[in-house]
Amino acid sequence: MIALLDRLGVWALNYLSRLGRATSMWFTSVAHIPHGQDMHLVLNQLHHVGVRSVLIIVLSAFSIGAVIALQFHTQLSRFGAEDAVGLGLTLTLLRELGPVVTGLLFAGRAGSAITAEIGLMKTTEQLSSMEMMGVDPLYRIVAPRLWAGIISMPLLTIIFNVVGIFGGFIVAVQWLGSDPGGFWSGMQAGVELWNDIGKGLLKSLLFALVITWIAVFQGYDTEPTAEGVGLATTRTVVLSSVVVLAMDFFLTLIMYGDF
Repeated sequence: MIALLDRLGVWALNYLSRLGRATSMWFTSVAHIPHGQDMHLVLNQLHHVGVRSVLIIVLSAFSIGAVIALQFHTQLSRFGAEDAVGLGLTLTLLRELGPVVTGLLFAGRAGSAITAEIGLMKTTEQLSSMEMMGVDPLYRIVAPRLWAGIISMPLLTIIFNVVGIFGGFIVAVQWLGSDPGGFWSGMQAGVELWNDIGKGLLKSLLFALVITWIAVFQGYDTEPTAEGVGLATTRTVVLSSVVVLAMDFFLTLIMYGDF
């Protein structure tokens, strides 16, 4: 029993220590707002984590929008409510699937890449070399990646929502023959700027904060070995996915729950 409590105490102390290091690193990095000569670092990372993620976002969004429209049309046509397909599709994407699926895809594609890149820098002692030259890796390496993730993910969410709605329109109107006027008018009448669009983008921003935080810390704190980098990359994807899904539940409860 004593041995079990001892192991539990060691685990708790190690966990709190890692959480403290991660929190300190996040605040130190975010406090450094890139400007002047540092802006090219952020723009470079925006290309790596944002632009290079557009293709998978577009393909996934079109497929998901098409599937949702197909399912909605199949069920609503039984009650003669095909005109509600556009509204149902849009609310589903704006409130839930847009930010959540974008977050999961961002974690798998960009988050893992960030962790692997920083972990490789640590393994090859590039971070130590920067510190010896008087360059803070938190400002030069971590901060640009954090800001790039925070900026790019809400933009990717907007792309996901637009492409998803377009995919649903193709299936519902062009393929299944729904009335295009009813598709768009129901959407325009039922969607609210803040309650639907604004809260969905707020979700994506909060997801971006957490995903990039996990990604950079896992890379920065990894064991400087090939195995350590691989484990850190896996932890980034798993932790980010679990945290996004858990956060989505609580955020939805707060934003849309009846209290």
